Amino acid sequence: MTRTPAFPTVSPPQPEKRPVFDIHHGVNRTDDYAWLRADNWQEMFRDPSLLDGQIRAHLDAENVYQAALMADTAQLRTQLFKEMKGRIKEDDSSVPMKDGPYAYGSSFKLGGEQPRYFRTPRDGGDEQILLDGDLEAEGKAYFRLGGVDHSADHGKLLWAFDAKGSEFFTLRVRDLASGEELPDRIPDTGGGGVWDAGNDGFFYTRLDPNHRPSKVLFHTLGDSHENDRLIYEETDPGFFMNVGGTRSNEWIMIGINDHETSEYRLMSASEPFAEPKLVSPRETGLQYDLEEGGDIFFILTNADGAKDFKIMTAPANDPVRANWQELVPHEAGRLILSVIGFKDHMVRLERKEGLPRIVVHDRKSGEEHLISFDEEAFSLGLSGSYEYDTEIMRFSYSSMTTPAQVFDYNMRTRERVLLKTQEVPSGHDPDHYVTRRLMAPAADGELVPVSLIHHRETPLDGSAPCLLYGYGSYGITVPAAFNTNCLSLVDRGFVYAIAHVRGGKEKGYGWYDDGKRAHKMNTFTDFVAVAHHLVAERYTAHDRIVAQGGSAGGMLMGAIANMAPECFGGIVAEVPFVDVLTTMLDATLPLTPPEWPEWGNPIVSEEDYRTIAAYSPYD
Repeated sequence: MTRTPAFPTVSPPQPEKRPVFDIHHGVNRTDDYAWLRADNWQEMFRDPSLLDGQIRAHLDAENVYQAALMADTAQLRTQLFKEMKGRIKEDDSSVPMKDGPYAYGSSFKLGGEQPRYFRTPRDGGDEQILLDGDLEAEGKAYFRLGGVDHSADHGKLLWAFDAKGSEFFTLRVRDLASGEELPDRIPDTGGGGVWDAGNDGFFYTRLDPNHRPSKVLFHTLGDSHENDRLIYEETDPGFFMNVGGTRSNEWIMIGINDHETSEYRLMSASEPFAEPKLVSPRETGLQYDLEEGGDIFFILTNADGAKDFKIMTAPANDPVRANWQELVPHEAGRLILSVIGFKDHMVRLERKEGLPRIVVHDRKSGEEHLISFDEEAFSLGLSGSYEYDTEIMRFSYSSMTTPAQVFDYNMRTRERVLLKTQEVPSGHDPDHYVTRRLMAPAADGELVPVSLIHHRETPLDGSAPCLLYGYGSYGITVPAAFNTNCLSLVDRGFVYAIAHVRGGKEKGYGWYDDGKRAHKMNTFTDFVAVAHHLVAERYTAHDRIVAQGGSAGGMLMGAIANMAPECFGGIVAEVPFVDVLTTMLDATLPLTPPEWPEWGNPIVSEEDYRTIAAYSPYD
C-alpha cells in the first residue's frame, strides 16, 4: 500500500471582489467575480492571446497555487503516469471494416499522437496509408483531425483539421491514387462532410461566428468555396444541425435538434441541388431518427406518447409522418437507443432494468433474438457497417473487469467471432477483480443503480477508500465499461463506483426527465443517497469517499459540496459548470438557447429562475 502524501498548507489566491448587481423577477443578485468572465470570448476562439491581462494573471496564480499544493505528490504522480501509460498500447489499431474491395481502419504508431488512416484489400494484405495525422501535424503548435471519409468509388478522401485550437475545421480532399491534395480548401466548417452519389462534391456544415453549425452547403470539386451552394439554413439559435448520409449513398439527411425536439430533411444524393424534403416538422417534445432500410426508412421515435421510444417504418420515397407504421411497439422501461438496418435484419440497441442489450430482428419472419452476456454489469456498443447487404454486424463489449472486445456477429447463424481484445501491455487479470451491480434507495424510494469494481483482496469492512463518479445530465448514460486509469486506484485498495443518478437514461427516458429542470435536485440527492448506501453496505466510510465529476458532472460536485459536505472526504470537480444561472440568463451565448430545455429559461420564467438559483453552486 502506497502512503498518501500529506498536503502542505497553502493559501489559494484571493481574486478581487468587484460587485455587479442585477435583478430578475424581483430578486436582487450580486456577482462579485463577474469580471473574471471574458467578454471577448468570440475573438479568443481564434486568438487565445487576447485574454484580458488581469484574468490571465489570476489563472496563472491558480496554477502556481495548484503546483505548490501538489508539490509533495511529484513522485506519486510520476509513478501513476508510468502505470497508466503502461496499460495503453501506443501502436493500437482498429479492426478494419469492409467496404467493397477494401477494408478501412485507423491506427497509432509508437510515439505518435495523431491517428493514421489506412486500407487493405478486402480479405487482407498490405496496408495503404491514406492519411498520417502525425505527418500533417509536423511543425504545428496545435493540430487536431476532424472527420475522415472516403468516397464511394474509393478514389478520394475527404478530411478535416483544426490547426489553431479554435474548433473551426478546414476541409481538404486527397486523391488516393496519387496521394496529392486537390486544390479544394473549405474553412470554418463543423469538421466533416458527406459525398454526393457521383463523388463530384460533398455536403458540409458551416459554422457561424458563434460556432454554431447554421448552414448546410454543397461544394463542387474544383470550384472555389465562395461559390458553394446553400442547401439549408437554420435560423433558430436554439437548434443544432448536422448533415449525414446513408450507407447506400442514396440519401442525404439534414438533422436539426435541441435536447427534446428533432427534425429531418431528406434529399437524394444524386440531386445535390434539389430542395430538401421535410419528413416531419419540429414539434416541441417530438424526437425521431432515421435509418435506411432499402425501400423503407426505420424511424426511431417517441411519437404518440412512446416515452421510451418505438420503431416505425415509412416508404423511403415518401417518409412523411402520415405514412409512419408501427414495427416495434413502445414498452415502458425499455429504452430503445439506436437502430441499424440491413437487407434481411434490423438490429437495435436498447436498455432495460439499467443494462444494455442487443436485439436482432429478422425482417422476413419478424422473429427476434437477444445476444446474451454473463456479467452483472457491462457496456455494449453497435459498430454498424459500411455495407447494407450483409449478414454480419459488429459490436463491442466490455465491463469494469473485462477489457474492450470487438465481435463480428452473424445475424442468421447467431455465431459470434472475437476479432480483438483490448491489449493491456503491463498485464491485466480479470480474476483479480470483482464487479457488482447495486441498487441504492433514494430519498423518495426510487432505486439508483450503482456499478462498482474492487480488488478481490480489498476488505469490505468499511475501511476501503472509494472514488465515486457521477454525471447525471443531458440523458447521458455512464457505461459500466473497462477503465484502465481506475485500476491504479483499485490496485491500491480503492472501491471505484459509478452512481447512475437521475438525469441520465440508465432506467429509461423517465429517469432523464426526473433529473432535469424542475426535478434537477433529484440528481444531487441521488448521488448523496448512493454515498450513504455504500457506507451502509460497508464498502467504505463517508470520510473515505472522494466524489468526482466533470462539466455538468462538475456542477453535481458543486451542488453536493454545498448540500452534504459531511458525506465526502474529498471532491474533484473537473471543468465544472457551476454558474448555471448566469449562463442561462445570457441569451447571447451560442449554447444557452439550446440548453433551456435541459435547465429551464430563467429569463422568462420566475419558477425556472428560482429553481436554478436553489442549486446552482455559484449562487
